[in-house]
Amino acid sequence: MESALTVSRAIDAFLWVMAKMGAWCALLLVLVVTYDVTTRYLGVPKVFGLTSTMLQESEYWLHSFLIVLVVGYAYTKQSHVRIDLIRENLSDRTKYMIEVAGILLALIPYSFLGAWLSWPYVVRSFTSGEISKSQTGLTDLWILKSGLIILFVLIGLAGISQLIKSIAGLAGRLPDDMKATTIGGGH
Repeated sequence: MESALTVSRAIDAFLWVMAKMGAWCALLLVLVVTYDVTTRYLGVPKVFGLTSTMLQESEYWLHSFLIVLVVGYAYTKQSHVRIDLIRENLSDRTKYMIEVAGILLALIPYSFLGAWLSWPYVVRSFTSGEISKSQTGLTDLWILKSGLIILFVLIGLAGISQLIKSIAGLAGRLPDDMKATTIGGGH
């Protein structure tokens, strides 16, 4: 069980690195929006051949990748929506069983299916050289669309990590410092 928990910790560390990259997307998003507003409303000239459309499209690209890169980490920190009306009164063992069932029956299959169905979508975008519908927009839309695959892979990895921790919790082998990020509570 200890080696499985080591794998879980490694996954969590990887998801933390991805979340840091997502945080950089947030910073870049603020800078791009500020630059876009400054050039549009204060008459500051745009540099490097950028257009307003390029800036606006890059804003939603950055916002998209911010979410893509942070969502797996957020799940491992219990930052997702939970409806705790009934769950808060359940035993820890029952909570672990619910986590295992939810991960095995919903999260992992959903992640696999999402990545699998997104693959042809991204490949089609890449092979066709898909670009923005706007003549002055961004090119290489496959990069943005590949975020779908990354999203599902990161959520799947987070699910595997949580599954390992939940099974360890059921076996009574989960360290106390990992309990709150596995079944919630104690924040």
